Amino acid sequence: MASETPRRLSVEPGRAGMRLDQFLALPLGSRSQAQSLIDTGRVRVGGRLRPKRHIVQAGEVVEVELQTSPEVGRDTSEPIAPFTVPYEDDHILVVDKPAGVVVHPARGHATGTLAQALSGRAAGGEDGWRAGIVHRLDRDTSGLLVVAKNHEVHRALKALLARRGLHREYRALVEGHPASRTGTIDAPIGRDRRDRLRVSLDTDVARAARTHFELERQLPSTALLRIRLETGRTHQIRVHLEAIGHPVCGDPVYGTAGRFGLSRQFLHAARLSFEHPLTHRQVDVVSPMPEDLQAALRRAERDSAA
Repeated sequence: MASETPRRLSVEPGRAGMRLDQFLALPLGSRSQAQSLIDTGRVRVGGRLRPKRHIVQAGEVVEVELQTSPEVGRDTSEPIAPFTVPYEDDHILVVDKPAGVVVHPARGHATGTLAQALSGRAAGGEDGWRAGIVHRLDRDTSGLLVVAKNHEVHRALKALLARRGLHREYRALVEGHPASRTGTIDAPIGRDRRDRLRVSLDTDVARAARTHFELERQLPSTALLRIRLETGRTHQIRVHLEAIGHPVCGDPVYGTAGRFGLSRQFLHAARLSFEHPLTHRQVDVVSPMPEDLQAALRRAERDSAA
């Protein structure tokens, strides 16, 4: 039988400026359901009832009373693509996420997420719908994420991320050849002024973003780059590489979809290293490149006109 379950959602800076019903639709996966909850007095912002047109601000806490049901993304029996756990101890786990898996519930993805698959193993943070999640990857970006098992470790890992102690390294195949073997892209980004589904440098709310790259291999018409993030904004690598004229191969939003037979962007979170927040030992995990990216790389090697 369904039961009333309170849920607390903190408004992150990247979602400030959204209408309350839009903000709430992200974890619920349905704007109509969000509006229904607001209209029936089951949503409070900072302890007060607010209309659906209320504009949420960073740091506000949205409290929702809802019924536990598959529609709000709490059914952990939903099928999910397999994932591996290359590192785990009593406090943390490092997950190797395949492409196609959404990290936590969002609009259009109410069920079948990584956060739900980790239910019972992960914990920490104010938002129960993404318990334990410290950082995220785009749905079609594969690779490594660190996840907390309790609130203390979650706080410590978030602090580590904030002071840039969580080292994240990616592999990206990009169109063309960068002018230098190494470089840093230092350009603030945010939601595009004209297209809210895109992130770009042309934005009203710019957030600092810095990406470092190094050439690993130069191919006939492309380049395989080693990418290191200094900040972790939404779509940061994809937007920054497009901004310098070298979009990620296969990227359906910022590049050319389908290059080299790709069904997604050629972007993989290949290495994750950090000092363990409790044991202070160094954790260093590497993820091999998935087969679909290996196949695309082979095509890029032999077909300069692809």
